[in-house]
Amino acid sequence: MQNLDAGLRDAVRHFWQTRQSQSSRQVGDEARDRGARSAVTGGKQMDGFVHLIRKLLIAANVPESSIAIDRHVELPGWFRAEKKWDLVVAHDGELIAALEFKSQIGPSFGNNFNNRTEEALGSATDIWAAYREGAFKPSSRPYLGYLMLLEDCDRSRSPVRVVSPHFQVFPEFQGASYRDRYAILIEKLVRERLYDGACFMVSGSDSATNGDYCEPNAELTFSKLVVPMVAHVAAKCANGS
Repeated sequence: MQNLDAGLRDAVRHFWQTRQSQSSRQVGDEARDRGARSAVTGGKQMDGFVHLIRKLLIAANVPESSIAIDRHVELPGWFRAEKKWDLVVAHDGELIAALEFKSQIGPSFGNNFNNRTEEALGSATDIWAAYREGAFKPSSRPYLGYLMLLEDCDRSRSPVRVVSPHFQVFPEFQGASYRDRYAILIEKLVRERLYDGACFMVSGSDSATNGDYCEPNAELTFSKLVVPMVAHVAAKCANGS
């Protein structure tokens, strides 16, 4: 775990370089619209983070055959048949961990933030219901992780007006930017135990060369996501459940 910063910088560089490469291939207004959507949902952009965590697991003696990325990442749900996760650890017939990696790039933060909120809540609610109903027997409780990378820019840092004609919103949302709202959301996801660990990072679009990033919430650092997760997975794989 000594080189987390270097690994994170590589992952951030990969994110921005991949996004720039994707954007450069977009032609025409319709293609640019698709490109803007891919900036929110594009999977390959987050591959640097996926592969970094995979390397950390392998370094902790987790068998490579037990770590699924790209393929064999579907897990059953309770409210839907299955969902693809970004990284799944399944060992000796037991589900050990599942992780989700998301990003959001401007300029359209509003609707996309709401979509991200619903996705994060829905995915966690669905898998825990499936776990409760025995979908992963004989697994003990798996480790659920979440990572979000947000573009750091004027718009994501600017206060957002709240609209609540009937009742007051909770005070932490008053004057909060989308950067603040993500920190609030992800912290609450962890405190409600919907996810066992989470990371919230921000990075500017000029970070394609230096990999600069910031972790604005001390409870939501990459280290606090991966250190207990790797320990949990390594212990399960070594000793069984």
